[in-house]
Parts: sequence; C-alpha cells; structure tokens
Amino acid sequence: MSHSDSQAVQTIAASEAANNASGKRKKLFGIFAGVVAIAAIGYGSYWYFIGSRYVSTDNAYTAAEISLVTPAVSGIVSAVKVVDTQYVKQGDVLVVIDSRDAVLALAQAEADLSRAERRVQAYFANDNGLAAQVLSREAEQKRSAAQMLSAQADLQRAELDLRRREALEKSGSVSGEELTNARTTVLTAQANLKAAEAGRIQADANRTATLGAQKASTVLTANTTVDTNPEVMLARAKRDQAKLDLERTVLRAPVEGVVARRQVQPGQRVQVGATLLSVVPTHSLHVDANFKEGQLAQVHLGQPVTMRADIYGSAVEYHGTVVGLSGGTGSAFAMIPAQNATGNWIKVVQRLPVRISINPDELIKQPLSVGLSMDVSIDLRGKTNDNSNAKTAATSASAATL
Repeated sequence: MSHSDSQAVQTIAASEAANNASGKRKKLFGIFAGVVAIAAIGYGSYWYFIGSRYVSTDNAYTAAEISLVTPAVSGIVSAVKVVDTQYVKQGDVLVVIDSRDAVLALAQAEADLSRAERRVQAYFANDNGLAAQVLSREAEQKRSAAQMLSAQADLQRAELDLRRREALEKSGSVSGEELTNARTTVLTAQANLKAAEAGRIQADANRTATLGAQKASTVLTANTTVDTNPEVMLARAKRDQAKLDLERTVLRAPVEGVVARRQVQPGQRVQVGATLLSVVPTHSLHVDANFKEGQLAQVHLGQPVTMRADIYGSAVEYHGTVVGLSGGTGSAFAMIPAQNATGNWIKVVQRLPVRISINPDELIKQPLSVGLSMDVSIDLRGKTNDNSNAKTAATSASAATL
C-alpha cells in the first residue's frame, strides 16, 4: 500500500472515531435530558398531587378538656374511692367528705324553716285579731261620743235648772239648800262632760294605735301566703342550701375518663376550691398541631386531617377535621413574650396552634393519652365538612357545662 493510501485510511478512521464520539455525547445528553425531564415531571406531579395539597407537621400533641375535681364544701375526707389511672364513668363516686357537720346544719335549717312558718302563721292570726280590735275601738269611739253628748245634755239641763232657781231666790221661793244642790249638780255635770271628752280622746287614740299596729302587721303579710312569705322563703332557701351542701360531701366524676394527679388522702382536711384530682376524658381527645405560619395560608375549618401516633407507629392511622385556629402564636401567650423592638433582631418563624378533632370511634379502638406526640397531615383540597362547626360548638358547650 502506498503512503498516500495509508494516510487516506487513517483519515477515514479518525473521521469515524470522531463521528462515534459525537454520537455517544449526543446519546448521553439525550439520556440526561430525559432524566431531567422525568425528574421535572415527577417533581411537578408530586407537587401538584401531594406537595401542594398537604401540609404536615410532627409538632403536634394530644390534648383534652381535663376536668378538675374540687370540693364545694370544706371538711375532712373520710374516703377516697379511686386511684390514679383508674377508669371511671360519669357519676361514679370519687371522694367522700365527712358529712356529720352538714347533717347537723341541715337539721338546724329545717328547724329554722319550721319556726319561720309558725311565726308567719302568727302574723296572719295577729292580723285577724287586730282587725277585731279595730272594730272594738270604733265601737268605743261611738260609745264615748254618745257619752259626751249625754254629758253635754246633762250640763245644759243643770245650768238651766240653776238659772231658774237663781231667779226665784230673790222672791224667796227657793231655799238656799236647793240653790246649793243646783250649783253642785252643775259642777257634777261639768265634770262628767270633761270625763266624757277625755274618754272620747282616749277612744280615738286607742283606735289610731290599733290601726297602726294593724298596718305594721299587714306589711309583714301583704300579698303573700305562708309559703310565699319572704321569711319562709329565706328559711327554705337556707334549708335547700344545707341540703345541697350535704349532697356535695360526695364528689362524683363530672365526665367519663381516667383518673390522674390524685392529690387527696383519707383524713386530709380540704378547703373549698382545692384541686383533689383530675379526670381525663380519653374518649374526647383532640390534637393541638403547631404549624409554621407559612403553612396556614390555605388551612380552613372542616378540612380532613390524617394523623399517626408515635405510640402505635405508622400501622395505626387516625382521622379528624380542623375545628379551630388559635387566636395567637405560642410566643404571644408566653409568660415573658418576645420583644422584637430591639437593634439585634433575627426573624424567627412562628407557629400557630391548630385544633384538630379525632374520630371518637377510632379512639375507642386505639385509645390515646394526653400529651402524646402525633404526626399530622391536612388535606388542603379536601371537602369542607359543613357539620364540623356545629360539632365543635356542641363539644365546646358540653365541655363548658361540665
């Protein structure tokens, strides 16, 4: 082979090698572009179907409207019927306070009520007696008026008789003794008239005093009966209060749940309002999930929520709905709130508590306790449950009543 032919072969081989290398690069770039396209499609699909649809957090914990058992009366504890972790039903006896003082107070209140009823009955009887006395005083008034008229007539007759005898004295037709008797009769008639006037005044005063006593007695019974009289009603209210205090010596479970934080022992003297123990309603728990503020733009009431508890792992799944958002972040309600009006300020992402209900049927199957960690995921595109607000309001009202 000539030298020129050898060079031609080398040139052809180099050209083929260059073409092969270029083809490999194009193939690699094509594969890379395909991978990038697939990754972009996969990420886009993930973001559209999952990433933009759900917001999640593991900063979530179970909570409940814990019922505190506090005595309404003071006394010495005679018995404690429960221990921590014991399950109780609503109305079960928890603590018994010595009731002897309450029994004596009730007996005294019942005696006071009976005495008040008898006293008011005496008021009504006194009214009737005073009414009769008023009639008697009016009769005395009439009798004294008649006596005064009679005394006036006697005086006029005695004065007329005296004048006649004084006229006959000059002629000697009347003796001195008769004239003296006539003058004595006039004086007696005058004295009788004054006595009649005094009797009339006394009768008027007696009637006025009796009327005053009747009015004073009527004030105590006006527009009432024995049962509706204020004194009887007050005594009955005190009796009812004593009866209620006796009932309150037995403390019962306000809700169904588990006993926790028992702080009372038999023989201990307890005061009104002191916390003796707590009852955790494990069948009506909820979750407080602390989401970052940037995650809450599309969170609304009623959205469905999926939850997992660390205690059971991913094998158990709970479902619920968003029932409320807190009125402020955790730092806003801290004992010493953050003061951001300083020179060296660093922005910290805040978290807002979101309240989430839990399906009660699932709680019965897999019970939870207060304070357990939860993983929470909210479906932002889930259908809003229109009944969630009503259920939340009913639950809140029930908790407030308890």
